[in-house]
Amino acid sequence: MKPFRIALAQINTAVGDLEGNLVRIRRWLDETKVHRPDVVVFPELALSGYPPEDLLLKPSFLTAVREALDELARGVEDTVVLVGFPDREADVYNAAAVIRDGAVRHIYRKRYLPNYGVFDENRYFRRGDTIPVYQLGDVTFGVNICEDIWYPGEPLTSQAQVGHAQLAINLSASPYHAGKGHDRERMLATRAEDNAIVVAYCNLVGGQDELIFDGQSLVADEDGDLMARGRAFEEDLLVVDLQLERVFHERLHDPRRRKFHYEGQGHAPIVECVDLGPRRSAKRDAVTPTVAEPLSRPQEVLAAVTLGVGDYFTKNGFRDAVIGISGGIDSAVTAAIAARALGPERVHAYYMPSPYSSHESQAGAETLCQNLGIAFDEIAIDSVFDAFLTVLAPSFDGTSADATEENLQARIRGNLLMALSNKRGWLVLAPGNKSELSVGYCTLYGDMVGGFAVLKDLYKSDVYSVAREINRQAGREIIPQAVIDRPPTAELKPDQTDQDTLPPYDELDRILEAYIERDLGTEEIVALGHEEETVRWVVDAVDGSEYKRRQAAPGIKITTRAFGKDRRMPITNRYRG
Repeated sequence: MKPFRIALAQINTAVGDLEGNLVRIRRWLDETKVHRPDVVVFPELALSGYPPEDLLLKPSFLTAVREALDELARGVEDTVVLVGFPDREADVYNAAAVIRDGAVRHIYRKRYLPNYGVFDENRYFRRGDTIPVYQLGDVTFGVNICEDIWYPGEPLTSQAQVGHAQLAINLSASPYHAGKGHDRERMLATRAEDNAIVVAYCNLVGGQDELIFDGQSLVADEDGDLMARGRAFEEDLLVVDLQLERVFHERLHDPRRRKFHYEGQGHAPIVECVDLGPRRSAKRDAVTPTVAEPLSRPQEVLAAVTLGVGDYFTKNGFRDAVIGISGGIDSAVTAAIAARALGPERVHAYYMPSPYSSHESQAGAETLCQNLGIAFDEIAIDSVFDAFLTVLAPSFDGTSADATEENLQARIRGNLLMALSNKRGWLVLAPGNKSELSVGYCTLYGDMVGGFAVLKDLYKSDVYSVAREINRQAGREIIPQAVIDRPPTAELKPDQTDQDTLPPYDELDRILEAYIERDLGTEEIVALGHEEETVRWVVDAVDGSEYKRRQAAPGIKITTRAFGKDRRMPITNRYRG
């Protein structure tokens, strides 16, 4: 049997941009022609973009997707092309079109519809009820979609053991969180080894609102060994020659696979075999598959947020960003990421000192902007703050200064940034991190102002690791070391530091991770070694700040449980556990 060549095109599509997505798919198809592959694979719902959400409730959208699919098919000749799209028949399905010879030859429909975390597929799709395999000359392959392969049984087991598929092709749009690439790779290797089948996995790449798709498409052989891995957070084409006769030999030597039994049934499921005709690939030179290096956690988090910012601007038609630069770590990292994503000429920083701002803050802000090559301007807010206090003096009579006056400074800055946004057409980037947002250490209509929150799902400890990674990659101080070393402070009153109000960030972040991502209760968190009084304060602060978070700008999902779609807690909530 001659090698079977597969090409995995991990591309960056935009939800609803049917014309643009069609152009992109065609361009990548053209890229594959020099390699003469037997099959070219594109990600899950590549034609519509993922996730299309309530666009799927519009019949006109579904009709337009099908028209785009048929237009794509008319340009496909010898090669088999697999592309994800929403399929409308009696219902709507998350589907993969199997295209050859100018037409859609067959459609696979996703069987497992995730309905947890950020997923709402049961809201939109009906479950597929057939298990096909495809015959292309001397090769039989199965197709499945994303969640289908995360389960150890069918459809993959049925395709391998009943349909005798040597190759499983998975079209995916797997949302990123830190560390997921490693876990996903282990899972796919297990599926390949357990079923003695080669697994080819094609993942989406790009940003879509809060979600990031990391690519890292891969091929694992029948022993679960990695053959190829695509780049992380970049479009890529992975071309691999497969020696599929090895699958037959592997199965011959393992009699366990002859004892296949369909769980819950007394017989095996019906597996439909679709004949796609002969392989028509011409003679070609062998290719050496690429195995991209995996990234460290700081590297992948930095790459994810940079991609997320860039795609949010590009796909929504925004051009320039404006940031309130404070001289602190959060605004410094936000500015650095924006400069990487957009280019320094499109980032505008404003330092807005109050009576409590220090020379150290101003020096840090100016040095950062010089290092980044971004525009730096200053608007002092002293006179505006005094005017607010004067106007409010009669209403504040008989009260002493408290957080009200602190929040006024933050809100003045927020108003100024929004004025610049309105006048110049710049999008305001909010600098707050997950640690602060979790416990409400942020000001509504103040430092929470913005159209996008770059660090929204990064704990403070992650912000520091990303800052160090930015400097490491640059080989010099982009973010001044003085900014990294300085104790965090909002500078809204004399000699203020965050730890006047909050537990130390390393402790706070561990408690937050346990409560938010692992859903541990107070007693369970205390049992991990934390003081009960501190844990109860953090839990109460998180629960009491839900109303603030509902008004926060969208931000990029980095952790396993981001605020928003991932964690949907009621604002009105009297449970304390």
